[in-house]
Amino acid sequence: MNVSVMMTAMLALLAPAAASMPGRIVTLSVPHALRSGGTAWIAVKVGAIGHAEIELTTVDGRPLGVISPYGVRPGSEAGTYTVPLPADAIAHGKVRIRLTLDQFGHAERAPTLQEVEDVRLRIEPAKP
Repeated sequence: MNVSVMMTAMLALLAPAAASMPGRIVTLSVPHALRSGGTAWIAVKVGAIGHAEIELTTVDGRPLGVISPYGVRPGSEAGTYTVPLPADAIAHGKVRIRLTLDQFGHAERAPTLQEVEDVRLRIEPAKP
């Protein structure tokens, strides 16, 4: 069997599984291509999530990072956290990220708008 046919068949089988995964999908536009030496970051403003964690992945399941607030008083906003974004996660001027709330002992789910208040993309130029 042709290798490209096999790869297409595998992707077709995996696509429904990725689409049915819990989480909130966020699409961010990239204002310009990363220049040599530049870096991209995802800035996530996290509200009150207690002892839960926010997992960030690409929509195809590639792990990007985990936000695990520590020492935040119960009921208080956790703050803004930055997670590095690999350049190869950007496609066609956009990046699609899946955010999942992981509360220990509970099923993973999409975070509410109060739990993840804002998600932005930061591009930093290369340092001289």
